[in-house]
Amino acid sequence: MNKKILVAILALAALFLVYYLMMRPKPVAVEVVRIEPGEVKATVSNTRVGTVKACRRALLAPATGGEVARIHVKEGDTVKQNQLLMEVWNKDLKAQLELQEAQIRADEATAEQVCQLKGSAEREARRISLLQQHNQIVSEEQVDTKVTGAKAQRASCRAAQEAVAVSRASRNAVQAAVEKTLVLAPFDGTVAEINVELGEFVTPSPTGIATLPAIDLLDVSCLYVSAPIDEVDAPQIKTGMPACVSLDAFPDKRCSGSVSRIAPYVLEKEKQARTVEVEVKLTDPGELRDLLPGYSADIEILLASKPRALRVPAEAVLEQNKVLVMEEDGLLVERRFTRGLANWSTVEVLSGLQAGDRVVLSVGQEGVHAGAYAVAKNDPA
Repeated sequence: MNKKILVAILALAALFLVYYLMMRPKPVAVEVVRIEPGEVKATVSNTRVGTVKACRRALLAPATGGEVARIHVKEGDTVKQNQLLMEVWNKDLKAQLELQEAQIRADEATAEQVCQLKGSAEREARRISLLQQHNQIVSEEQVDTKVTGAKAQRASCRAAQEAVAVSRASRNAVQAAVEKTLVLAPFDGTVAEINVELGEFVTPSPTGIATLPAIDLLDVSCLYVSAPIDEVDAPQIKTGMPACVSLDAFPDKRCSGSVSRIAPYVLEKEKQARTVEVEVKLTDPGELRDLLPGYSADIEILLASKPRALRVPAEAVLEQNKVLVMEEDGLLVERRFTRGLANWSTVEVLSGLQAGDRVVLSVGQEGVHAGAYAVAKNDPA
């Protein structure tokens, strides 16, 4: 080969190289992350916002209608179990109660008198019977009269004692009527709301018609979150599983809890996904101080976890468990992997990828696809 031909070949090769470099697409800048071991948790979360609720809540009202005579508490007060909260006008019933107490005392005195006479008549009957047995001059008629009188006094004593029992039962009936006019705290708690005023007339709620309670009592020492879980995720949840609670009112606060109840039915609402209501009880007393029933909250239930598992960010995963891996020369290659535990942030890699692989995070960016060339904005070591 002569020198001119060699020069021509080299010139053509140089022109081709220049053309290739000029026409080659400019590498796209992407964010990448190296796959490495770490903790992976499988969790499920609520589909719609949940609500903080009190473990015990009582909507209280008197058992009988009447005029509100006394309100012994105000909103925000802390009360003890059986403390009197409100009273409907009941002076007539209290007067009847006093009358019944007086009647009991009178009947008890009468019973004591009659029973004393019974004892005297029985002793007299025994004496006259002994005289007759010792051949004393005592007629049969006298003995019969004394014995019969003793029996009559015995019956009178029993009747007087039963009269006392009747009076006490009447007193108890009036006492029960008085108690129906009182509203007592069924447990230690905090008065959340009072919906009556002095002098108002209150009546029990008719069957099937909801009315405002006279007093709303909450036990804020025990709180739980009730939230809907998609029916697809619900079968994996068991009572006792640990859960984490986040609240919109406290963005930086995360509360610990455990699953305390799973509804035994699927909730069906029009135009909404079918869900199962799950309750998570907050287990740390120190986390309850600033919480109030009614706060919106989200729950994240831990199904399983691995402390050291190969993992990939969930945002890098494409359909059919695929990711884009950047080779050493910048070429983007699509790879499929087998997934294990997963949550909203990370996915466990069981096979198909290796530690150190550079996975593309910018999967939605224009120009990012298998076969393209890229450079890493952040070249992780």
